[in-house]
Amino acid sequence: MKRTTLFLIASLLVPFAYGQEPILLEEYTPKSIYKIPVTKVEKAKYPVIDAHSHDYPTSREDVAQWVKTMDSKGIEKTVILTGYTGASFDSIVEVYAPYKDRFDLWCGLDLSDYGKPTFVETAVNELIRCHAKGAKGVGEVTDKGLGVYVAFQTNMAKGVHLNDPLMSPIYETCAKLGMPLNIHVAEPYWMYLPDDKYNDGLMNGRVWKIDKSIPGMQTHEQLIAQFEEAVKNHPNTLFVACHFINCSYDLSITGGLLDKYPNLYVDISARFGETGSIPRYMKKFYTRYADRILYGTDNGMSAEMYEVTFRILETDDEHFYIPNFQYHWNLSGFDLPDEVLRKVYRENFLRIMK
Repeated sequence: MKRTTLFLIASLLVPFAYGQEPILLEEYTPKSIYKIPVTKVEKAKYPVIDAHSHDYPTSREDVAQWVKTMDSKGIEKTVILTGYTGASFDSIVEVYAPYKDRFDLWCGLDLSDYGKPTFVETAVNELIRCHAKGAKGVGEVTDKGLGVYVAFQTNMAKGVHLNDPLMSPIYETCAKLGMPLNIHVAEPYWMYLPDDKYNDGLMNGRVWKIDKSIPGMQTHEQLIAQFEEAVKNHPNTLFVACHFINCSYDLSITGGLLDKYPNLYVDISARFGETGSIPRYMKKFYTRYADRILYGTDNGMSAEMYEVTFRILETDDEHFYIPNFQYHWNLSGFDLPDEVLRKVYRENFLRIMK
């Protein structure tokens, strides 16, 4: 659906007034009139390790400023899912070297020999080299339907999915090296639904729309099944499925996989908007799977961004709207217990990286 036709008619919000202009859905930024408590959480209640971030800085000065922000917000360490290999990874190691205790660098996969007999050998050898250079893990390895690639990189192993035998030597190498893999599977379910009046995630679903008409495009269900097969077949490899395995719409899927596979963890990055509208359910989910969830952001490095995530996790605030979370619905806090916060914020990450 074209952007020019994607709008929210004012009559859906209030009785139609003659001559009233249509409201673009992407411009809808309501301000709550409820006189209810508003909590500003300037610093996390407990020390935090951000298990999902990226190489956002554009200079060494930016890195230094990021560290200052981390200090002020209680972020002990940040995992940079660089996606880089080769000279690119080596150079990024130098950039973050002054703060090596504050950042863990995870490398990508070298997929440059895809289609050649040397594909697996090249990928494994570069993985070993990056590990020796300081890579703590691998990510963000992604399959949104057409094949495996690494976030921010251009090479794709088209038609190779997460359960492909070609991936097995990579997983086994990670197990031997003690390197977890951060895996991005599919996209949120709204992105697979029609752009119509029934899609309640339309505001964000339109931006990240999955074109199911592309030949070879896997369905959401196929991608989850392929990922499960990979986790099942490699019990010694530690997988961190980011974004709740993109099953925010039905977290029983995520929970079911966590129940079956002790080598699987999930991170919560970039899914605060998807889950912030169901706070009571989320509190139960976090509490049940408190040992298997990692804090992550995947949303830049601003102080305000961290504060929003803390407010959602720590408080019982209700009905607040965050425009850059890209949904039209309001959010509420989960009011997580202290023991859950400590595990999600820091303890779970330390356990998987020891």
